[in-house]
Amino acid sequence: MRDKESEKERERVAADLAATVSQLMRRLRAASPQGALTPSQRAVLSRLGTDGPATTAALARAELVRPQSMRVILGVLEEMEMVTRAPHPTDGRQVVFSLTAEGEEGLASVRDSKNNWLAAAIERRLDPDEQRTLTEATRLLKRLVEE
Repeated sequence: MRDKESEKERERVAADLAATVSQLMRRLRAASPQGALTPSQRAVLSRLGTDGPATTAALARAELVRPQSMRVILGVLEEMEMVTRAPHPTDGRQVVFSLTAEGEEGLASVRDSKNNWLAAAIERRLDPDEQRTLTEATRLLKRLVEE
C-alpha cells in the first residue's frame, strides 16, 4: 500500500511541476517584448544564439517542425534582417543560417526582459529563505534535464 501512495505522490508532484513550469514559461513570454516575432521565430533566434549557425534541416529537427515550415520562419527572419545565410562549407546544396547583429540585439532584448521580470518576481514574492530554496531547486531541476 505504501508503494502505491508513494507512486501517486510522485505522479502528483510531476504533474504539478509540469503545470507550474508551463505557467512560468507563459509568464516569461508575456514579459518579453512581443514586437513582430512569433514564438517560433523567437525559438529559432534563441537556438541560433545558443547553438550557433545551422542549416534549415538541422533547425527543423531541433524545433520539431517540417523543413518547409522552418524555411518560412527563416525567410521572415531574413527579411527582418535578423538572420543571414551563407553557403554550407562542405555541401554546396545547403545554406547555413546565423544571427545578424540585429538578431543578436533582439535576442538579448527578449532575454533581458524575461530575466528582469523573473528576478523582480523572485525579489518581490520570496523571502531570503525561499530564495535559497529556489536556488537549490534550480540546481535539482538542471539535474533532471541533463542528458
